[in-house]
Amino acid sequence: MIKTSDFDYYLPEELIAQTPLKDRSASRLMVLDKTTGEISHRHFYDIIDYLNENDVLVLNNTKVIPARLHGVKEDTKAHIELLLLKDLGDDTWECLVKPQRRVKLDTIVSFGDGILKAKCVKVDEAGVSQFKLIYKGILVEILDKLGEMPLPPYIHEQLEDKNRYQTVYAKFAGSAAAPTAGLHFTNELLNKIKEKNVTICYVTLHVGLGTFRPVNEENILEHKMHSEYYIMSEETANILNEAKKNGKRIIAVGTTSTRTLEANYDNGFHAKSEETSIFIYPGYKFKAIDALITNFHLPKSTLVMLVSALAGRENILNAYNEAVKEKYRFFSFGDAMFIK
Repeated sequence: MIKTSDFDYYLPEELIAQTPLKDRSASRLMVLDKTTGEISHRHFYDIIDYLNENDVLVLNNTKVIPARLHGVKEDTKAHIELLLLKDLGDDTWECLVKPQRRVKLDTIVSFGDGILKAKCVKVDEAGVSQFKLIYKGILVEILDKLGEMPLPPYIHEQLEDKNRYQTVYAKFAGSAAAPTAGLHFTNELLNKIKEKNVTICYVTLHVGLGTFRPVNEENILEHKMHSEYYIMSEETANILNEAKKNGKRIIAVGTTSTRTLEANYDNGFHAKSEETSIFIYPGYKFKAIDALITNFHLPKSTLVMLVSALAGRENILNAYNEAVKEKYRFFSFGDAMFIK
């Protein structure tokens, strides 16, 4: 049995980054050799020193929507918070609800004096329900007006500039959280990387409940991953297949890009869009990626399990303990790690 407690580590609360750094690329960078476990300390802008000509860098160009909504129940005026997680089509969304007990089937929640209404059409387990959205006009514009950026619960500061919870290359709206490893890149740094003849390509994975959900089971094999929607274009599939054929390194930026690439790979990469609920934990044999740029993840989370699968659990826990000792900043607005 692989135990959830095997992926725990001590983290002082003051190391959880509450605000982004002024300069995206000035965050610290821990470089971890997955074979030897050797660690070095750099800054993120030094990532260019670790990228070689002909490497392929894969970024997730999903865009976070202002998905957190504060409203009231039409009948009782009780306060309800909805977090839009996944667009199921036909204006129906999977949502996290707070407080869940106040919302029953057919409950209508009103936002912004009725500019937007949400009718509960299905009550699901663990705080997740489905709502039909009722509005006039364009939903994205309404959300821009009424919604808040869905910052994780461990961030207690207000975000002054909501674009700081977007990557500079965010393109396709649909995420309930940012692919945070990408937050360190600036346009200037991306241009320098291109000048080094590193190929940059994009996938889209809309981050949903799979990222938010804690692992409550002691046996990790009992944990149920929620599915998330991804898109791989023909252009990206061709670039990646060419890279594989010629023995070039494929470097994923973030665990969302990693999950997309690993879920998609089946004797090659394929242009497709589909749901994935891939769960990567130690014992998994990576087929698609060679290296990973990522942030520091929550104790006992599926993301710590994923990086442990890539670099080895002992190497990861040793690196995390070193990061705590060196006072790295953790989680979404925190520092980065390059597993090579």
